[in-house]
Amino acid sequence: MIKTAIPAVIIIIIGLAVWYFSGGLGGLAPSDMEKLSVHYIDVGQGDSIYITSDGEGMLIDCGESRDSERVISYLDGMGITKIDYVVGTHPHSDHMGGMSKIVEHFDIGEMIVPHIDDSDTPTTKYYEKFLTACAEKGLSLTEAELGRKIEIGDAELEIIAPNSEDYSNVNNYSVSFVMYHGENSFIFTGDAEKLAEEEMIDGGKLADIDVYKTGHHGSDTSSSEKFLEIIKPDYAVISCGEGNSYGHPCDITIENLSKYTDKIYRTDLCGTVVIESDGKELSVTEEKNQ
Repeated sequence: MIKTAIPAVIIIIIGLAVWYFSGGLGGLAPSDMEKLSVHYIDVGQGDSIYITSDGEGMLIDCGESRDSERVISYLDGMGITKIDYVVGTHPHSDHMGGMSKIVEHFDIGEMIVPHIDDSDTPTTKYYEKFLTACAEKGLSLTEAELGRKIEIGDAELEIIAPNSEDYSNVNNYSVSFVMYHGENSFIFTGDAEKLAEEEMIDGGKLADIDVYKTGHHGSDTSSSEKFLEIIKPDYAVISCGEGNSYGHPCDITIENLSKYTDKIYRTDLCGTVVIESDGKELSVTEEKNQ
């Protein structure tokens, strides 16, 4: 009688399945992952995002000086005393206006900023205060390195912009990330405009993204149709101020986003938006609906 090899094949398949779902090449299965939470903090007409997983955290921007107190109060309420990474995406006051207060208030592991051409380095009072606060705490600035990967608990972020050393528009210096947590993905692009989006596309790091922090507060200078066609977001979060004078978010941006998702959250309408990932599913909480 000829012995069949099928049982051996089945054993191998089962073994591979067990190996894969228990984490494969050193990774973690979604069921084994620490939860990730992304807090899109309502700072009015500005940006501030706090990412945390397994006790580690990253703060991206902090809004205007007057609004950074909201960020401090919010993080204090979470019991945060140390922030592993703080990112100033680009030197505009609606993103970094209160960064000196953040530096003074928290123990910070690393401060990440974009390389800015000397001609574009701000001489504004808020930026000088930021540099002074860093110097007084002995906190050096780390320039964002394209392709660098950073782990926040069980999440991994990769810097995908800026891609050039000199821009005529400061928005395009925005430090931008993709982040993966199990099966879920996020993208953060600061105020990067269409030129920077085109460079990100050319960099080959973009694919379908679950959650898109909509660029430049929903302005029509960002979120190009080509960019959205590649990332195809399932969720979009727009950080903007109620009744802002810029008309953010623009109608065309909402129209273009609506081609991909009806899950569009705005801080001017929803307040702070928190999106949690367990590595497989996503859940959303709106501050104003609590």
